[in-house]
Amino acid sequence: MTTNAQTIAISLLKTARPRQWVKNLSLFAALFFAGYLFIPTYFYAVFWAFLIFTLATSSVYIVNDIIDAPGDRRHPFKKKRPIASRQLPIPVAVFAAIVGFTASLFLAWNLNIFLFSIVLFYTLLHFGYTFWFKHVPILDVLTIATGFVLRVYAGAAVVNLHMSVWFLFTVVSLALFMAVGKRQSDRTLIQGVVGSLHGQRNTLTSYTGRLLDIYTGMFANATWLTYALFTFQNEFARPDERFGSLFAVLPKTLHTQKLLMLTLPFVIFGVMRYLQLVYEDNEGESPELVLLRDKLLLTTVFAFGASVMIIIYGLS
Repeated sequence: MTTNAQTIAISLLKTARPRQWVKNLSLFAALFFAGYLFIPTYFYAVFWAFLIFTLATSSVYIVNDIIDAPGDRRHPFKKKRPIASRQLPIPVAVFAAIVGFTASLFLAWNLNIFLFSIVLFYTLLHFGYTFWFKHVPILDVLTIATGFVLRVYAGAAVVNLHMSVWFLFTVVSLALFMAVGKRQSDRTLIQGVVGSLHGQRNTLTSYTGRLLDIYTGMFANATWLTYALFTFQNEFARPDERFGSLFAVLPKTLHTQKLLMLTLPFVIFGVMRYLQLVYEDNEGESPELVLLRDKLLLTTVFAFGASVMIIIYGLS
């Protein structure tokens, strides 16, 4: 491979934004909380859905960067993107996006008709975001949040799992919380570097700092409250049988079927830590990067996941 071809290949990979693929792990959420994570047929179906969604989302990012290239060149950070900086030729990017969309839809159709419908809707929704929704206040945030919800639905639909209504409310609240945090941090970063929002996207000038503070607080509270209600409603059959050795040494006062309540402190701490990073360190502009870079938040997520795994999948 020649140096030029290598440069184009690396630029194409950057444009596909591999770190954003972390978001697609949300496809496993329903499978994880339903207790079917280690059933091979279920796991492999969701894993294939994860790969398909990754292909679709990467293609969306490529199209978004093609359309946004003129505006990105005026942005203090986005001007370094491969298409905006002209490292990646637009014809190559267009070809890659077409191949990606075609392959993702073809694979989704062959795996599950409902997955195909969700991938198609996600693609059309983000085309709408690229051309219109991101320029309309409130709709831009709702569109970003809807992308997370569709991911969770895709993972559940491909293996035909039922999801608790409170679980869905938690997903919606968390998605809105991160979407608003992204706007909050993006606005603060640009003001800090450029000194003004003049010449930037219209939605950034439409949101005042006070309004974003209200939105952030509203969805931060909704996130942990809806998760709390989900844990209060979630019961496991015959906990004494599943956790016999544990319940044998505990008083009956502590015997409960709603053990997921024990994971609530991790969620509350995670929300508080994310707020701290958004407001004090201005790091909410890229939620997946915050998760990968902040050791305390990453540790909290792992501790939460381990706790849920122990409770749902058993100690014995």
